[in-house]
Amino acid sequence: MLDVRPDCACAPDPRTLGELADRLQRPGSVARALPLLPLPCLQVAEALAALGASAPRTELESLLGTESARLDTALRTLSAHALVWPGPDGVLHMATALRDAWETPLGLGPGLDELLSGMTSEELRRIATTLGLTPGTRKRERLDAVLAHHRAPDRLRVLIDSAPPRARDLLERRIRLERTPVMYGSASESPAERWLLDRVLLVGRKWSVEPARVPAEVTRALRGPGWYAPFDPAPPEIPLVSLTASDVEGEAAAAAVSFTGQAGALLGECAARPVAALKSGGVGARELARLGKVVGCDEPVVRLVLETAYATGLMAYEKRALSVTEAYDGWAGQDPADQFTSLLHAWWLLGRTPSGSRDDDGKALPAVGRTSPCTSCLAARHGLVTATAGLSESHGVRDPADLGPLVTWHRPLAHELPQDTTPFACLIREAELLGVLAHGAVSPFGAALLHDDEDLLRTHARRLLPSAASKAHIGADLTAVVMGTPTSRLAALLDSLADREVHGTASVWRFGPSSLRRALDAGRTPAEIQADLSDAADGPLPQPLTYLIADTARKHGRLRLATTACAIHSDDTALLAEIAAHRKLSRLGLRSLAPTVLLCRTPLPTALDALRAEGYAPVAEAEDGAVRLEGAQQARATQLLPRPRQRPRRTAPTPGLALRLLSAPDHEPHPDPGHGIPFQTDTEEILACYAKALNLTDIRQLAHAIHEHEPITVEYLAVSGNRTIRTVSELELDPPLLSAYCHLREDQRVFTLSRIQAVMPV
Repeated sequence: MLDVRPDCACAPDPRTLGELADRLQRPGSVARALPLLPLPCLQVAEALAALGASAPRTELESLLGTESARLDTALRTLSAHALVWPGPDGVLHMATALRDAWETPLGLGPGLDELLSGMTSEELRRIATTLGLTPGTRKRERLDAVLAHHRAPDRLRVLIDSAPPRARDLLERRIRLERTPVMYGSASESPAERWLLDRVLLVGRKWSVEPARVPAEVTRALRGPGWYAPFDPAPPEIPLVSLTASDVEGEAAAAAVSFTGQAGALLGECAARPVAALKSGGVGARELARLGKVVGCDEPVVRLVLETAYATGLMAYEKRALSVTEAYDGWAGQDPADQFTSLLHAWWLLGRTPSGSRDDDGKALPAVGRTSPCTSCLAARHGLVTATAGLSESHGVRDPADLGPLVTWHRPLAHELPQDTTPFACLIREAELLGVLAHGAVSPFGAALLHDDEDLLRTHARRLLPSAASKAHIGADLTAVVMGTPTSRLAALLDSLADREVHGTASVWRFGPSSLRRALDAGRTPAEIQADLSDAADGPLPQPLTYLIADTARKHGRLRLATTACAIHSDDTALLAEIAAHRKLSRLGLRSLAPTVLLCRTPLPTALDALRAEGYAPVAEAEDGAVRLEGAQQARATQLLPRPRQRPRRTAPTPGLALRLLSAPDHEPHPDPGHGIPFQTDTEEILACYAKALNLTDIRQLAHAIHEHEPITVEYLAVSGNRTIRTVSELELDPPLLSAYCHLREDQRVFTLSRIQAVMPV
């Protein structure tokens, strides 16, 4: 139970079974457990809620119209999650917070027992007499007699059939949720309403403006003897195709290699030029399109790489830009298998669907927006892999779109994107891009994720992904081709000497005068360039490339620009004369001072760009006359803002915790200074004095978060009366206030302790 409800075992550890039970009953904890349940469990829970949160198992079977054996799996799952459990008398009970999850379970509304609880004994006597029953002398006897009559469907249908036509029409309208207020005992009652109220086919409170309610027993009787609550114990059947393990592994490996190559190229582009962020936060569609065009991949891939890199800590926001961090340099030097493992594991724990690009109104959504985690998105991802793993062995789906109904059955509360043309289409596509699904089956990567085994995931990645390529094939057409993922050293070398044209399973670079000039501008000599390329090539360098290097080097530096505003000088007088007469360079304001010197009225950087755009190869001089090197600046983000969406890896509770709980006393007195029972810490005692809405469990967890400087989620009641759920960190206690960084507002906020209604671990 601690494994499936890990939030109840978060620090500080519960000290007794009573405290653990208190954590399990919290609405927030129950709400976290629901998205992980399959459809039959939710159907059984809703049916039990319709019966009043506790009922004999036979009544539940009758309502669902199913055999006892078909309920076993769902009830075992609910019991393992501490949501539904059998009592010593055989009656099934459910958590109060779970019962409150439905306002009108199965559309039946409250039961007759609940509706009649506020009636007096005399009112119950009149009702029993009207129904032709023998009323007892005590209130409980009269209530039991009325309940027994209405819980017999045959007798209740006979009573409804005897109703006057207008009363029958009114009852059916009320079941269709027509909320016309009916005032019990008021002058506005019609004879039809009076007839229904006297026989408790409608129940209202005397002189209340609340509309009268239809008891659940009456609604069930009107639905007929053939109606049962929905129950689907088996997942939907979908067409399958036979597959071999090699088919799945080959497809998964190809997808992983392609994604890793695209991720390396995309993050390399981000390292050279930080990604501009919107004022409202996140990366906009225009910047996403630019990155996709540079790298040569679709927008979903760009979003997927940026989101996983941000969650892994390879990127961070700094000064309204998304930049790579120092961790990127270490990641870029890793083997492709390790690079892929870190990004894939981040995707598995990500609290949103990265490829979601549209909201409910069809407007574009930014990528890497600092929003709160989406539990249902995470449940959908895990449900997709769980559903696919449950298919027959050596089989996959014929059409990946068929996996949508399976996900809906395994995770009915999971979130679908507004842009999905078929159920969970974007999520399924993400899993295919990452190699988690291949040919409609779960790959070894997906199986490792499902078992939450990062070491096994890395083992499969190293087995299926080739090692980084350290050699390139350089052809006479002035291209360099690398099959697979290049090493960071090889990629950096080719990026500095050539322009990359193709990314993916094979990468292609093309050499040209401008690309070689970049290396010469950075201070590299022709001999060094040829030597580095010879070491990186899988054969001798082709003659056209050596000629191109020599020709570019010969032209390089023949023009020299000095900082004035600026001056251009060269020993080649003919070249200077040509530049002075060049019509497209007339905007630079050139004037000859001497046969070897031209005065330029344009700043040096602009003059450099203009001359290079026209095919010349000038260099800039430093103040001492030496050639100024133009090495690329490696910008790295240093100011890491809090990232609430980064979900920590879930760790299983230690067996020691279970043993301690089982050996602890059944009851532990609550701290109460008035009775001499001390709190464990002064912080707990202070919080208990001010945070009156919190129980002992909440106080302990809030005090622990303050002491350990850990984030925590709070339910806060604002002055306006609105309730909000906020994740806060950097907590500082200043009674009666609590200062913290609010991840919802992305700013420092002050909270009043008395307005904190509940707390939950992040």
